[in-house]
Amino acid sequence: MTGARWRLLATLALAIGLVVLALARADLSADIADFLPQGGNEDTRFMLDQVRQGPAASLLLFGIEGAPPAALAAISRDFAARLGASGQFRFVQNGDNLAGGAEQEFLFRHRYLLSPATRPEAFTEAALHADFVALRDILASSAAPLASAFGLADPTGAAPALLALWAGPSRVRTIDGVWFAPERDRALLIARTRASGVDLAGQRRAARAVAAAFQASAHGQARLLQGGPAVFALAAEHAIRGDAETISVLSGLLVLAILAAWLKNPLALAAVLIPVLFATAAALALTTLVFGRVHALTFGFGMTMLGVSLDYPVLWIGHRRPGEAVAATSGRIGRTLAVTVAGAAAGLAGMGFSAFPGLAELGLFAASGLVAAALATRLILAPLVVAAAIAPAERPAPWLARWEGLRRYRAWTLVPIALAGFSLLAAPPPLTRDLRALSPVPQEAGDLDGALRAELGAPEVAVLAWVEGPDAEAVLAREEALLPRLDGLIARGSLADVNLAARLLPSVATERARQRAIPPPSLLAERVTRAAAGLGFRADAFKPFLDDAATAREDPPLTLATITPPLLAARLAPLLFAYGGRWFGVIAPSGLADPAAFRAAFADAPDVHVLDVPAAMTALVATYTGQAWRWLGLGAGGALAALIVGLGGVRRLPRVLAPLCGAVIVTVALLGWFGEALSLFHIVALPLMVGIGLDYALFFARRQPSDDERARTLRTLLLCHVMTLSTFGLLLFCRTPLLHGIGLTVAIGVIAAMIFSFFLAGWPPLRSASEYRRRSPAPGR
Repeated sequence: MTGARWRLLATLALAIGLVVLALARADLSADIADFLPQGGNEDTRFMLDQVRQGPAASLLLFGIEGAPPAALAAISRDFAARLGASGQFRFVQNGDNLAGGAEQEFLFRHRYLLSPATRPEAFTEAALHADFVALRDILASSAAPLASAFGLADPTGAAPALLALWAGPSRVRTIDGVWFAPERDRALLIARTRASGVDLAGQRRAARAVAAAFQASAHGQARLLQGGPAVFALAAEHAIRGDAETISVLSGLLVLAILAAWLKNPLALAAVLIPVLFATAAALALTTLVFGRVHALTFGFGMTMLGVSLDYPVLWIGHRRPGEAVAATSGRIGRTLAVTVAGAAAGLAGMGFSAFPGLAELGLFAASGLVAAALATRLILAPLVVAAAIAPAERPAPWLARWEGLRRYRAWTLVPIALAGFSLLAAPPPLTRDLRALSPVPQEAGDLDGALRAELGAPEVAVLAWVEGPDAEAVLAREEALLPRLDGLIARGSLADVNLAARLLPSVATERARQRAIPPPSLLAERVTRAAAGLGFRADAFKPFLDDAATAREDPPLTLATITPPLLAARLAPLLFAYGGRWFGVIAPSGLADPAAFRAAFADAPDVHVLDVPAAMTALVATYTGQAWRWLGLGAGGALAALIVGLGGVRRLPRVLAPLCGAVIVTVALLGWFGEALSLFHIVALPLMVGIGLDYALFFARRQPSDDERARTLRTLLLCHVMTLSTFGLLLFCRTPLLHGIGLTVAIGVIAAMIFSFFLAGWPPLRSASEYRRRSPAPGR
């Protein structure tokens, strides 16, 4: 093997090493939240951050169905026990533990500080007498055991009122001590992982524990249903990572197969890969430097760029004549290639300035990769190719005349463009501004999550409010001041209920007031004696009541830190928490019938933040979609300027722009005909498609004085087109909407761009069939 060929292989090895090094240093992230908007204002950013990593983000909802209720109850108990023993969960709940266990004991012990039933009027002689009469009647009924255990110690009913508050709006029914859905045979569980919502490794460990526990517990046809933010995060990560790995491997293998079949020269194949590998390493390094990590979506998308960045070495080698020097090849195609790169990079660079982090990352990766591939082609590959004497064999092209003969029908290409244009004017495809449409999580998974939430009584977050303060006490006090407004909304039917921390954990001031509502022990004992007179109770029957009331008067007030039972702490965690050095209290309505009334109730309370989550998400996507259109326009302007400079004026510009404009019109129209609602990702794919189409338009439009040169152009462009279509076509099978949307848009666009460039930009123009016959070689020549 000659020294030149050894240098080429050594350069290939160096490029491979740089890619490996860049991958080793790149922090590949698969968290979809890293790729999505961070919010256009403080309220939206706060809400998105809480959805991503707040206490509710580690919540899991389970349903078990497919067996008789008794079997489901047994499976639920065993499943819950195994989850609890796994060490991956802060708590696992599958039954009404508020009616027994540590939670019930804690609430009963502190009932007088926590219960809204602790009022001065509850301890009057008249009120106590009425309570004792009701208690006597219950003791004479079948509920006597329960009344004996709790009623004598709590005749004022502080505990039932408290339990109702902590139980929330759940509609579950209980079978064999296990929660069940209200209207179907589905056992229900709720759990919270020890890992936070952003700890995907911890969430994967929890998911493995869930799978192992259910496999050991289930029998028969029982099946497990799952919901919750943590489930969605893992499902999104699995889809994203799977798409990225699949696309990376398949696109690489497919491109290699196509190149090997076309070039039939291992050394030429090795040479073609050098610029692409240098470009991949450069794009990875630059993206890591700017963003601190590389998202798996960006890397998966970047691998599809093989079909684009490979164009440059393919065009260079494909156009090089045997024995031709670098300067000679550059003189024929260098300027066209430079204009192609400049136009494509300018079109993509706009994405790099987007406020949407995912799009900015994609734009930087794509634009830097294209520029690096072009530079590596000219500065590294070209001398190696000359030294190694790599050039395609000059072969006769009897098919060239037949292909060019098709250009006599160029006028017919205006028909689909016109039809597509009329279609867009009459019925433009709809734009989707729903952030959920950008998620790789299937719609049915979201529907299941909603069903489990409704059955368990978990609040929806379509509209929520929050207050903030320097500490938890300030937040609780502010929420208590808002309770009359909220109770008024419930009374008017504007909402069914509301979840807020102050309902569950009163402020210290309120607890002190409840302590003062309890009479001193001697006075209360006198009232109890008089109220119970003649009702048949033993003299010491209400001693537990008197002892607990006396203890409650002296107990230190409860705070968030003293709510230690896991289920109770988990109930409070999403409603009262510290964030960014401040404390926040979330007000989450359930059964919201009148969102406008809910917002209006806080119109004169500037310290209360009210957020319509769907509207905020729609506005957020609309903002970024508008930015995408603007950056698309600026990118198009930059590409246009590059074309004018590169082409030396505007005279040849129409022949380059016509096929690209036609391709854009037809692509958007076909997306609408296919039933695609245009998303943000379809829009950002358009400059990429135009960048690819520039290759075709510019190379077809350049002057090609000989049949050999025209044959080289057609051969190389067809190869580039097949590679691009193959790699971007793979994206159609992705579950991630971003990759699928880009793949569909680019696949349609490059087909249209290739066809229209061949017909509308092809050189030389043929004006008639007779001219074609004069310029075409005779058959067999």
